[in-house]
Amino acid sequence: MSTVLLFTDEPILAAGMRRILENAPGLEMAGHCDCLDDLGEQIQLLQPDILLVDLTSDVTFGVLSNLRDAAGPAKIVLWVLNISTELALQSVSLGVRAIAGRTLPTDTLIRCLQAVTAGELWFEKALTDSIVTARRYSLTRREGQLISLLSQGLKNKEIAFQLHISEGTVKVYMSRLFQKLGVNDRFELALYGLKNLAPSSRVTEAPDVAAAKLRTSPLAQPPRSFFVERRPEASQPAVRTQLPVAI
Repeated sequence: MSTVLLFTDEPILAAGMRRILENAPGLEMAGHCDCLDDLGEQIQLLQPDILLVDLTSDVTFGVLSNLRDAAGPAKIVLWVLNISTELALQSVSLGVRAIAGRTLPTDTLIRCLQAVTAGELWFEKALTDSIVTARRYSLTRREGQLISLLSQGLKNKEIAFQLHISEGTVKVYMSRLFQKLGVNDRFELALYGLKNLAPSSRVTEAPDVAAAKLRTSPLAQPPRSFFVERRPEASQPAVRTQLPVAI
């Protein structure tokens, strides 16, 4: 018997899931947690086989990363109304085993959880298609640093100071990034940074201290690539799909 721990802040959803699992072969409800701050403790206490996470607005990439560490051997399944291609792809990279829509029929949701228990992956076809057709943009280390600083609200002069380059060089980088990423202005570029690059603290200390912190901060090794969604031309029905390789 595989046990399921559900995280959701909606009591009606929790009650409905409990009722569903009462009659699901090989599955049972281990418990329900409605607060992210308590979820790690509940995982340790109940030791579930599956951690079913309702994708509320509080569940970010950082939260999922922490949950992966806290979940141990438990398999993580996301339960979503909708999810961006970027977050879906990042979730898969963290080891999320399934992304199931809230609108799935009850028997399909049960099959999803049973498949995950058996060691399979489960993603809806429309989602896997959008992942496959997503465009990858590779960033140099300096480009990643520049976008990270821009997303913190720094101006060109401040970015130049932090990276020890001239303002003119910053403008050249900006122009290249606009073309490379298909964005129109600094605002859109900053949005890409906020969505796709790890956050870091803005440096305000003296120049020598700032330089030292920059070398040891998360900016020193930013992600080398990220993904931008290309929407499918037409919606497709939800079907069971097993990814050919692990990401």
